[in-house]
Parts: sequence; structure tokens; C-alpha cells
Amino acid sequence: MDIISQIKAATLQALSKLYQYAPESGEVPINETKPEFEGDYTVLLFSFVKPLKKSPEVLGAGLGETLVGEYPGLFSGYNVIKGFLNLSIADGRWLEFLRENHASAGFGRKEANGKAVMVEYSSPNTNKPLHLGHLRNNFLGWSIAEIYKANGYNIVKTCIANDRGIHICKSMIAWQLFAHGATPASTGIKGDHFVGDYYVLFGTEHKRQMEQLIAGGMDKEQAEKEAPIMKAAQQMLVDWEAGEPAVIALWKTMNGWVYAGFDVTYKRIGSDFDKIYYESNTYLLGKELVEQGLEKGVFFQKEDGSVWIDLTADGLDQKIVRRRDGTAVYMTQDIGLAVRKYEEYHSDLSIYVVGDEQNYHFKVLKLICQKLGLPSADGIFHLSYGLVELPTGRMKTREGTVVDADDLLDLMNMEAEKKTIEQGKTEGFNPDELKTLYETIGLGGLKFFLLRVDPKKKMVFNPEESIDLHGYTATFIQYAYARIRSIFRKEGGVAAGAGASDAALLPLEKALTAALEKYPAIIEQAGVEMNPSAIAAYAFQLAQVFNSFYNVHSIGNAETPGKKALRLQLAQLTAIVLKSALQLLGIRMPERM
Repeated sequence: MDIISQIKAATLQALSKLYQYAPESGEVPINETKPEFEGDYTVLLFSFVKPLKKSPEVLGAGLGETLVGEYPGLFSGYNVIKGFLNLSIADGRWLEFLRENHASAGFGRKEANGKAVMVEYSSPNTNKPLHLGHLRNNFLGWSIAEIYKANGYNIVKTCIANDRGIHICKSMIAWQLFAHGATPASTGIKGDHFVGDYYVLFGTEHKRQMEQLIAGGMDKEQAEKEAPIMKAAQQMLVDWEAGEPAVIALWKTMNGWVYAGFDVTYKRIGSDFDKIYYESNTYLLGKELVEQGLEKGVFFQKEDGSVWIDLTADGLDQKIVRRRDGTAVYMTQDIGLAVRKYEEYHSDLSIYVVGDEQNYHFKVLKLICQKLGLPSADGIFHLSYGLVELPTGRMKTREGTVVDADDLLDLMNMEAEKKTIEQGKTEGFNPDELKTLYETIGLGGLKFFLLRVDPKKKMVFNPEESIDLHGYTATFIQYAYARIRSIFRKEGGVAAGAGASDAALLPLEKALTAALEKYPAIIEQAGVEMNPSAIAAYAFQLAQVFNSFYNVHSIGNAETPGKKALRLQLAQLTAIVLKSALQLLGIRMPERM
């Protein structure tokens, strides 16, 4: 049981003994004591004053005396300031925590709870390479999955590949018109980039044809539809849905090029999936459920034959679930896919990591599934996140301001190399070790920068700020870890059976111990909030506390053998926690920097 839980339990027992009182909520509000006051944790008394009809000072004094008297192993003292009972934790309790956990590689992680969580993320289109926005999505989804795993859940990581539709046909038509048989192999271009180039080429040619038609007197809206290249793409989509062999063959070939390119990027950034669903296999799912919904009166049919659901009573509007020609819409597919996912994995929670522009879609999806009485319905959760912008503004494909993921990864490695050389930290590394170090720092800087912001918030990405030895960065944390590893290479580790000092903990020793003790609660908080930024903030603060501790207190030349053992235990657990925390963000730790 962590210290806050022990304080809560002890306070509830003291309230019961002194006043025969138990809060209706069963909760005891507890905060960390403010730095200007003496103490470690503070019990807020205000909620107890009215029901107990006692002043905060009298109530605080009674509780404080009881807690210190009956729990001497937990509390060493108290003071009362207005409605705040400030409690000091006994050094013995901190030392007990350190003795039990300093060598525990799994510290902070919970035992399996038997519950399953599915996390869907990435979900790329197969007509272009991954970009900066996809990176935030991948990093966020992967990290949420790892955080849930650390909280004891069985995790299933999934992806839906958007591999069909007019956007795919645009790349295919452009390749037929302009490639002259070129392939990724013949050009030396990575497959997803190769296909993406033809998608851009389609747009360029479409614009040229539109301008010709407009010059001939056609209005812009009509010209957009009547341009020959657009009509060819529309016909290709019809042919694809009809299963025309030549179209299907080309579609499989070009998608294969893209998947090969994606695999390289996914491996580079550390994204992986237990199951990939393909829109080409799922877009017809849900049609049967629409029929069932009509029979149940959940859906209604309009005069033109289209099928809708009326959600006005739920504060939304009407939403189409089947077109008048009987074809499926995205919502039809997502209803069916939600059922298939549940049938395959029986997840208690199904998290969709999708940008906030789809907030409405997922509200409707969950409502429809609930109204249909589907077993998957209540577990649907949309983890909505804000867009990533550049210092120059929002990324726009048509204006050429989209930041390609592979290019950005290369840039981050170069930035890591530049900063490392500037710091003069390359001595003793061979070329392969330096390459690994630059990749570790570069990718770590990128992941941390994109995950340190609350997912719900939009953010501006600036590569130059993301690798700073002294800033709010992964680099700062990685350096603290590497520093600890250097200490252990010199000192040889914590000696078996070494006893930590029984002398009073010095302020920075206590501060570091208290920071480490919070880690399990931070993992739990990050899971409840689905927020990796809680992990990022904690890891950074822990590195700061360790640096302050290490700058004041010597480990190798500690005052006594007991103090040396204590400080080695503190350093050992700090290294374990920093590595564990950054692993939850998908960031590797270098043994030296």
C-alpha cells in the first residue's frame, strides 16, 4: 500500500475512533504539503468541520495527536495551520519503502487483472506516406497501450488500413498515365513515397485539366467533376467494386509497395500491431445490422430508399447509415467492425485514437451501437487528440507544408548529432555506437515532445526545441539516466546485504525517496486519464530531483558506509523508474551519453 493510501486509512480509523464518524464518500482529501510549511502530506479538514461541528484547529489537533500516537512507524510529527493538518512521514517508513523496492525492475507495475483493452491507432491511407500527424497518433496509441499494460490489462493493438476508395484510385490512375512502368525498385524510391508522388501528380494534373475546362466556359464545380482524370478515377472505383481483375491486380501491387514502405517506418519508430484490419475487407460490414436496426425501429427509411437514424433527442441530428442505392457509408462499416472486434477479442474497453475532427463521428457511433444493443457499445471510447501544427501554421497537403515522417526522423537524427558534437560528448564511441546514440536521442526527443502535451490540446512542433540538454526534453532525462549508469560503472552497484543508513534522511534524500514512491500512482493516473503527458511530466521532475540530490550529496565519497548504501539504493531505483517511465512513452535509454 502506498503512503497516501496508508494516510487515508489511518485518518479514517482516527475519525471513527475519535468521533464515530465516517465520510459518506469514504474519501479523505490529501495533498502534498506546500514547500513553505513543515510536513510531507496535508489532510484537508474543511469537509469534516461542518458534520463534526468542530473548529479546524481543534479537529486537526485531535487527529494529529491520534495519528502520531497510534502510527509511530508512519508519522513522526504534525502541525495544524487553519484547515490544514500537515503530517511528517517517519524516516523509517521511507527507508522501508526503499529497502523493499530499490532493486525491483517491475516497480510501479500492477499484476494482471484479467481485463482486456483494445487500442486502435495509426490508421493510414494507402495513397501516401506517414506524416507528422500520424506520428502523434502512433506515439499516443502505442503509449496508451503500454500504460494500460503496466496497469495490469491484457492489451490488443490494432490498426485499420484505409486501403480502398477514390483517393486510392487517384494514385492508381496517375501511375497508369505517367509512370511508364516505373516501380519503387526501378527508381530506388521507398514504396509509400513512390505511390504518394503519384497521388500528388494526380492533383497537379487534375488542376491543369480543370483550368482548361474553366477557360472553355465551364464553372469550377462542374470542371472538378468533368475533368477527364477525375472521371477516370471514378470509373476505376466502380471497376474495383465490381472486382475487375486488372484493377484489382494493380491495386494489390501498389498497396503492396505502400505496406512495404510503412513497415520500414513503423519499425523505425517502434510501432507494432497485434491485428491489422483492412477497409477493403470491412467496408461491407454492418449492412446486416442496418437491416436489424430497421426491424427494431432504431433506423428509419426515407422516401428515396436511404436509411437514417434520428439522434435529435440526444442533442445531435439525423445520420445516414445506408445510401439510397444500398451502398455502405463509413458509419455502416464502423458499426460492423466494432462488432467484429468484440467477437474476436472480447475487450472490456475499445479505444479509438483519432483526431478531434472526428469527435462527432464517434459520438454517433457509440450511440448507434448502444441503441442497437450491441455488446461492444459501452466499451467504445474515442481518445480525441488535437492537431499538430508547425511554427509556420497548420500543415496542408495541397500547399506542400506536410512534414513527412521519414524526413522528420532524419532531421531529428541530424539534430541529435549536431547537439552531441556541440557538447563534446562523442569521445570513446565507435561509429556504430554513435549512430545508435543519435537515433536514440533523436527519436526520443521527437516522441517526448509529441507526448509531453495533454492529448486533448493542439500543439506546435519545433524540432530545435525537442533536443535540449537543459530543457523539458527526453534528452534531459536520458542524460540523468546515463549519469546514474556511469556512477554504477564506477562504484560497482549496491553490495548484497548492504544496509542503508539509519541516520536521519537529509532533505534532498527524502525528496528523492518521496518522488520515487509516487511512481505507481502516476502510472495509475496516466491510465485513468489516458494521458501519457502525466508520465512525461513525472519523469522530467524526477530527473530534476535526482540532479539536485546528486549535485549536493556525494555517493562515492558519502559520509558513512550506511549513507553510501542509501544513496546507491536511491540512484538504483531512480534509474529503474526513469527507464520504466520512458519505456511507457516508447523511448530508449542510452547507457552513456
